[in-house]
Amino acid sequence: MKKVEKPEEEWKRVLSPEEFRILRKKGTERAFTGKYWNKKGKGTYYCAACGNGLFTSKAKFDSKTGWPSFYEPASKGSVETKPDFSLLMPRTEVVCSRCGGHLGHVFNDGPMPTGKRYCVNSASLRFKSGGISS
Repeated sequence: MKKVEKPEEEWKRVLSPEEFRILRKKGTERAFTGKYWNKKGKGTYYCAACGNGLFTSKAKFDSKTGWPSFYEPASKGSVETKPDFSLLMPRTEVVCSRCGGHLGHVFNDGPMPTGKRYCVNSASLRFKSGGISS
C-alpha cells in the first residue's frame, strides 16, 4: 500500500475543520455526537482523509460508549497501533496505516472473537454501503 503524505496546509484544505482536528491533531469528538456512533446498515468505513478501507459493518457493535466501535479492522494492514501516553493512563492509539490519521483508540474489553474494542471517531470515517463487507 502506497503511503499518503501531505503537508499540514494541504490537509487543512481537503479536510473539514473537525476532520482536521481529529485526524491530524489527535482530537476526539464528544460521545454520542458523531454521525456513525449509532449507524446501522451493511457497508465499509473508510478513512475520511485518504479513503483507505478501515472497518466493515460486520465487525461493528454497540459498545454503549457513544463512539463507533469495531472488534476488528477490515484487513490485517488497515490500521496501525501506537502507544499513547497523552493522558494519565496509558492507551493504544489507532491510526490509518495509509496516511497516519488518528482514528481513536483500541481497548481489550470488546466482544469475541477478538476481545478488542476499536473505539473510533465518526469524523475520521466515511461510510459506503456495500463494499468489502458484503
